[in-house]
Amino acid sequence: MITLEINQLITLITVLAIAAAASGFIAGLLGVGGGILMVPALYYAFSTLNFDENIIMHLSLGTSLAIIIPTSIMSAKTHYKFKAVNFDLVKSFGLPVVIGIFIGTYMATNLRTVQLLLMFSIFSFCVGLFFIFIREKMGEKPKSVGTFIKSITGAFMGFMSVPLGIGGGSLGVPFMRLFGHPIREAIGTSAAIGFIISLFGASSMALSGLMFSDFAAPLSVGYVNIPGFLVFVPVTMTMAPIGARLVHSIDKNLLSKIFGAFLIIISIRAFIEFLNF
Repeated sequence: MITLEINQLITLITVLAIAAAASGFIAGLLGVGGGILMVPALYYAFSTLNFDENIIMHLSLGTSLAIIIPTSIMSAKTHYKFKAVNFDLVKSFGLPVVIGIFIGTYMATNLRTVQLLLMFSIFSFCVGLFFIFIREKMGEKPKSVGTFIKSITGAFMGFMSVPLGIGGGSLGVPFMRLFGHPIREAIGTSAAIGFIISLFGASSMALSGLMFSDFAAPLSVGYVNIPGFLVFVPVTMTMAPIGARLVHSIDKNLLSKIFGAFLIIISIRAFIEFLNF
């Protein structure tokens, strides 16, 4: 690994800390896990460190999932205090989510960084549009959804979460809103499901990197980078409960639109990175 000057190291840690604060706060406030912000931040950090370009995106995804483990615990715990976690839904999604994660891990480890960048760009753009135009317009009357539909939905959430490095909230919230669940319940339940996704997702990415990758990143366990994890975790764990508490006391309509616009900017930046790769 290239040795960093002290000013470069300070800049790097500062960028990661700021990104971690925003990710943790957004994780609690909007139930999106924070990964959709962490992945581009980690990608930038690892690029600065001159890691092998063949594994930069894989390392960003695995590290993001590992960071989401404690974040989702803190977020779900706070939402639970407000009785906003539907454990029946968590149980319904549980096993299908895990199955989807293993399939998603296989796909992620067999895709190149440039392909993962394109996937992340498209996904960020779609989620941004959802937050701007759709999220607050869905009804809040729970619909009767069969076990098969829930299983397919859970498997899809797990499958997509690994190659995107997200905790599932970016998918879970839209699906639960589509099923008619109140926004706060959708956010709280997504945070709980995010724990399952992040735990199994990070573990599978770490093992896959150790067992099947021809490339090794410094100070990493497979596709999970230890310094990135250590910088992000304390900050995100501090900020997630703050965001989770605020969700129960403020109008999020404007915030959803601002966040959606921000995601579209991120998607455009990732697409430019894809074109220049």
